[in-house]
Amino acid sequence: MTFKTDIEIAREAKKRPIQEIGAKIGIGAEDLLPYGHDKAKVSQSFIDSVQSRPNGKLVLVTAINPTPAGEGKTTTTVGLGDGLNRIGKKAVICIREASLGPNFGMKGGAAGGGKAQVVPMEDMNLHFTGDFHAITSAHNLLAAMIDNHIYWGNELEIDIRRVVWRRVLDMNDRALRQITASLGGVANGFPRETGFDITVASEVMAILCLAKDLKDLQKRLGDMIVAYRRDKTPVYCRDIKADGAMTVLLKDAMQPNLVQTLENNPAFVHGGPFANIAHGCNSVTATTTALKLADYVVTEAGFGADLGAEKFMDIKCRKAGLAPDAVVLVATVRAMKMNGGVAKADLGAENVAAVEKGCANLGRHIANVKGFGVPVVVGINHFVSDTDAEVQAVKDYVAAQGAEAILCKHWAKGSEGIEDLARKVVELAETPSTFTTLYPDDMSLFEKVETIAKRIYHAGEVTADKSVRDQLKAWEAAGYGNLPICMAKTQYSFTTDPNMRGAPSGHTIPVREVRLSAGAGFVVVICGEIMTMPGLPKVPSAETIRLNADGQIEGLF
Repeated sequence: MTFKTDIEIAREAKKRPIQEIGAKIGIGAEDLLPYGHDKAKVSQSFIDSVQSRPNGKLVLVTAINPTPAGEGKTTTTVGLGDGLNRIGKKAVICIREASLGPNFGMKGGAAGGGKAQVVPMEDMNLHFTGDFHAITSAHNLLAAMIDNHIYWGNELEIDIRRVVWRRVLDMNDRALRQITASLGGVANGFPRETGFDITVASEVMAILCLAKDLKDLQKRLGDMIVAYRRDKTPVYCRDIKADGAMTVLLKDAMQPNLVQTLENNPAFVHGGPFANIAHGCNSVTATTTALKLADYVVTEAGFGADLGAEKFMDIKCRKAGLAPDAVVLVATVRAMKMNGGVAKADLGAENVAAVEKGCANLGRHIANVKGFGVPVVVGINHFVSDTDAEVQAVKDYVAAQGAEAILCKHWAKGSEGIEDLARKVVELAETPSTFTTLYPDDMSLFEKVETIAKRIYHAGEVTADKSVRDQLKAWEAAGYGNLPICMAKTQYSFTTDPNMRGAPSGHTIPVREVRLSAGAGFVVVICGEIMTMPGLPKVPSAETIRLNADGQIEGLF
């Protein structure tokens, strides 16, 4: 049996004018800034006008550790939003924007899949409304102004060996990870080592996604530490006088983007920090606005629950005063088999024993999510190769963990295939729960790192050089000890070894580097070999992305 590709399905979508989608949730045409006919930004004045309304229920969709078999977290997020609307609930979806880096690298697209997609799919996966370009430009404006300040006399006495503000690019480009800048003689400034991160790892991206409004945005931008003097005192963005111009560049990007699902339900798509190197959640502005407009808001956090969900709880919810009412943990039979030791080429054959063995990874995530005091349900994202016995094995395992697993066929059937999960989510969300973060604000920074490593990753210890520990203590002395931790670690494993599947315990988490994101309000802890500028694979998706004879895009999937 052959199936249409995601882009073929998206191309056949019967989209409604974006003004009709806005009207469904009470946004008038005058409060929408259209980008064409099928996407628009929501005005800040409208956002301000709904703040006194009560909040709807917040549902987080997360997943097991990703495998090459595919899990379908965004597909399930979109499907669940459609499913809730189908059973009579007023629901809005909140997801992140796609980065060009992974789209042209390995991923090929990030708007859901099958009959559970957000459209316009091509626009969302490419330039969309220009938010990432604005973030890249604002970030690099600051980098240029730092070097310019040094060139014109360095009044702030910046130690050029301690400029910590790197440049960014929304592309996977390993050649730019470490560079030497300002070569070419006196006219080009003072040579120094620097490098590039991918835009989704930028502190500016994190700030855009955590700021409440433009005033808060500019304050946070000003708070960013960009360099240090010889006496180790920090130099802030506001010292360079870049925060005002950066805010101007980000003015429109701060406004959430409204689009629609294939079933013409509203979706906010805004912001896009990665979860393996940043905090992995869509913007606070989009989420909090949606909560004022809907009975249910379905959002997602990047990668597995060990990264995305932990950061959603400990960073986004802590900072924004949010609390999820229910969590959906996405898993697939195929991924269970991979965690059970089956090679990707052999996933089509029934193997109940491998499914049972691989469920340990799922069990670890269930326990971790429960540790936050939030009810959890497992959504089994159905593949046509799944057998009844394999699905039952997952259901039986989850039941033994004190939760329920529900088979979902939204990829093939849209909202019709996910009604059971939608009803279960309503049941859980209506049940009182007591959300709690993993650690208190006043715990020391290194203890916070150890808490995450031991309670979420089930590590035996955390190792870090004396220089790393001393840096954390220095930040505590400077008043940053109350900040949460943003772990940068491989998404493929509970360890720092991407090939270590399942649910390992007692391993070591090595901390390589720490970075203070004073404006965003967290400390980034870089573990193992994780890179903040990814590289392209041997055969990047870009090789098969092109225009066909009709001028349509092919290769996004």
